[in-house]
Amino acid sequence: MCTQKRANFALMKHYAALIIASVAALWGCSPVKHVPRGEMLLDRVDIVISDPEANIKTDEFTNFLRQTPNHRVLGFARLPLATYSLSGSDTSRWVNRWLRRVGQAPVIFDAQLTEASRRQLRQALINKGYMDARVTVDTVLRPDLKKARVTYSIDPGKPHRITSLSFNVNDSAMLAMLRSDASLLGIKPGDFFDRNRLDEVRTSIATHMHDAGFYDFSREFISFTADTVRGSKDIALTLNLKRRPADGQRRPVSRRHFINSVVFVTEEGRSCPRPDTVHYRNIAVVYGADRYIRPSALYDMCFIEPGQPYSAKNVDKTYSALSRLPILRFINIDMVPAGTVDGNPALNAVISISRNSKQAVSLELEGTNSDGDLGCGVAVTYQNRDLSRRSELLTFKLRSSYENLSGNLDGFINKRFTEYAAETGLTFPKFELPFASRAFKKRMQATTDFNVSFNYQERPEYTRVIVGAGWRWRWNNRLPRNIQRRHTIDLVDVNYVRLPKSTIDFINQVAPDNPLLRYAYEDHFIMRTGYSFVQSNRRIPTAEVNAFAMQPSITTWRGSIETAGNVLYGLSSLLKGPRRADEAYKLFGIQFAQYVRGELDYTYTLNINQRNAVAFHIGGGIAYPYGNSRMVPFEKRFYAGGANGVRGWSARTLGPGSYDSRNNVLDFINQCGDISLIASAEYRAKLFWLIESALFVDAGNIWTINSYPNQQGGFFRFDEFYKQIAAAYGIGLRLDLTMVLLRLDLGLKGYNPAQNQDRWPLLHPSLKRDANIHFSVGYPF
Repeated sequence: MCTQKRANFALMKHYAALIIASVAALWGCSPVKHVPRGEMLLDRVDIVISDPEANIKTDEFTNFLRQTPNHRVLGFARLPLATYSLSGSDTSRWVNRWLRRVGQAPVIFDAQLTEASRRQLRQALINKGYMDARVTVDTVLRPDLKKARVTYSIDPGKPHRITSLSFNVNDSAMLAMLRSDASLLGIKPGDFFDRNRLDEVRTSIATHMHDAGFYDFSREFISFTADTVRGSKDIALTLNLKRRPADGQRRPVSRRHFINSVVFVTEEGRSCPRPDTVHYRNIAVVYGADRYIRPSALYDMCFIEPGQPYSAKNVDKTYSALSRLPILRFINIDMVPAGTVDGNPALNAVISISRNSKQAVSLELEGTNSDGDLGCGVAVTYQNRDLSRRSELLTFKLRSSYENLSGNLDGFINKRFTEYAAETGLTFPKFELPFASRAFKKRMQATTDFNVSFNYQERPEYTRVIVGAGWRWRWNNRLPRNIQRRHTIDLVDVNYVRLPKSTIDFINQVAPDNPLLRYAYEDHFIMRTGYSFVQSNRRIPTAEVNAFAMQPSITTWRGSIETAGNVLYGLSSLLKGPRRADEAYKLFGIQFAQYVRGELDYTYTLNINQRNAVAFHIGGGIAYPYGNSRMVPFEKRFYAGGANGVRGWSARTLGPGSYDSRNNVLDFINQCGDISLIASAEYRAKLFWLIESALFVDAGNIWTINSYPNQQGGFFRFDEFYKQIAAAYGIGLRLDLTMVLLRLDLGLKGYNPAQNQDRWPLLHPSLKRDANIHFSVGYPF
């Protein structure tokens, strides 16, 4: 024991010395090393608000500063600047150029930019209704240290408020609309006189008018007049609708437009000297030599209809639907004036499309390290994006992986982890259901997936084969307040699990006293139906939404529910009659599973500024067997630990409850449960270049819904479960490559609920025993 402690202590000293040396090297670099003579480093910028009761926060004004100091990690370490300062003056050397590229150059104090920041801060306050706001600047210059500090002092004064709202609108229909639909305005007497909010109102009204057919209506037609009384903070607000130039006629500022024709033009059709035009229903398609997509496929994705009023919403729906066609690479919709039809302004919808490559092949490689056991994997994927000129997507994937196992494996049938898998899928860009009408399929705007899969696995205790097939629908919709929701319905998902080989005593070890548990590890059949959704308010950058603007917070919900075996159980009950209590119905001699399973989790990310964020996550799930089953199938049960769980444990090595596991390789099959609970908090900070850091705390565990002899301590009890919640902490590094984020996390056990093990590793840390390294793709939540 003493020898082990000395080894752990020596290892910890080695890591500590390495970290201290690295920090010292960066810390020792002077931050003003590359500040030119006569200039000063902008060392600090503060915003101080004199009235703490004012309805404003300092964070929301940071974006208006024209100059901000170099980023500080954790609020004190200028790591990007320190990295830049490591470079020498000779820029012909590659190492100096690289250090400057990944680091951050010193921010040089500029008095003109400081004054510009002061003016922008005051204007921002005026826009929020604080028209008497004053902003003063206090600059502290230290030429001896080559540093400058700037403090912006804000005296907001009293805000102006809207006391009345009236309309100067010479269009009776629009006036009635404004008065009847309060959501269009979003402002009312008593609100602050916020100019930004008024601008949003103009956009909201214009969007509504576009959806109602008023194609040439502009937000510029709407203005506001604010009347004030000297010495008063009250504002009488008037909404004005701009009139047309005097032409001797009183007519609306905008008229309703109607669609005259819809024409699709392919890229080849535009360049072909003699294009071929094909008419289908109420659309036309202009082809070149290659008719790579059928007119019917384009018609099913088009929501712009001749003879109907113009609608911006239908244009957006058409964009969204066409983007589901994998064969299309570029889509553009132009509305071309086409005179008048029946006295109404008319438009021709010209939809330009260009094709994607029809076929693609990709290769994926991966490496693993599980407690020193090395492994590798390879996957090849083939795609055909236009199987029958309707833009169906055919996908075929082959995958293989291998992991070497160390230690004593006598008595086991396999000396390695091996997996071979094949999967093929066919995706239709529309809702597919027999006997459903074409109008219904078009209205659903869903994608339909059919897939078949085969998976062969070798584990030390057994060899398993899983065969599956499924039919799935997927679609998206947009809710108010920029909320996006994705839906998935698994109409039917079938899995057949077979164990052709296992160790001689394997089944008896898994369930020595309860034969009702044996079927979970024997051949079984699952036929399930499920629904899942993901809802988030994450902004998608568009022409109207600045891609670089910081979103203050992001909220995401995920949920799913599935049930299995009900149809088969009903048919078996009807055809085979009653059964004994200790027996189960079977299909082709194989028992089928019957259960219900649900999950729900919530993630909240608070963006403190452009470089710092805090994320919180809580989630849980429950699976309950009934009817034909006494236990939920192994592959449908929950597990704890791993890169997206409690990161102080590797995958499938935590729980259930206080279960004591001593061999992660051989005992993983018992470390699953029917109830899951997890919570995490993570601080994320951008360091320099593409590298981010993280500090995290995780807590959670799994439990069984029944008391099973082979999972002692795993049964969920209301008076005990909170004592069995494991806790972990750690640090992480991430490489943000924009399209993908690579994550490396070091998790350490903090509290271990397992019986006969050290309950508080936090007080007696051991890197060999308590540390786990996780390499993954994407954020954990």
